[in-house]
Amino acid sequence: MVSRLEVGRLKEMLDHGEDLVVLDVREPDEIAFAAMHGAVAIPMGEIPHRLAELDAARPTAVLCHHGMRSAQVAAFLVQNGFTQVWNVAGGIDAWSNLIDPSVRRY
Repeated sequence: MVSRLEVGRLKEMLDHGEDLVVLDVREPDEIAFAAMHGAVAIPMGEIPHRLAELDAARPTAVLCHHGMRSAQVAAFLVQNGFTQVWNVAGGIDAWSNLIDPSVRRY
């Protein structure tokens, strides 16, 4: 089972300079509308073919719109040898609502 990561905790981790990857698995049009600065963008459907672009040794927080796609991708990463993976609870919507209101909601 993949652990959930609340957006407040994610912000703390980023603010403290923790070495983690925020992986945004939404589609390009979604990211164009509402993006999280510094996130690595790979659409969910491309993850299996682009897995080599990610470092299994780095902690990875997976983000989507609300948390459903990211939960699936996070589980896939764990099945493929990633050891520190979190699903960002509430996704970019929660990030916008609770952390950064400059990120547009949809």
